[in-house]
Amino acid sequence: MCCPLMIILFFGPRTALIYLWLVGYLDGVFATFFWPLVGFIFLPFTMIVYAIAAHHGGLSDFSLVMVVVAALVDLGVLGGSDWERRRRIID
Repeated sequence: MCCPLMIILFFGPRTALIYLWLVGYLDGVFATFFWPLVGFIFLPFTMIVYAIAAHHGGLSDFSLVMVVVAALVDLGVLGGSDWERRRRIID
């Protein structure tokens, strides 16, 4: 049960990014293709929140806080898996 859940959680934000790209929501948010590619691979939650913030007037106080929270969620997802792997090796 754990593996399918992890696959859905891993591909969920990336699937949402593909949908946002297909409907044209990401058009005009980024000037180059490099940052969306990096965001797609490493920071999908941050990229989604940044795109939403960019469409609603840019980075104001609340949206900046949400982008930082999304970045922390992305870093927690990446760091949490490493912590879990280390814990299993020790046990």
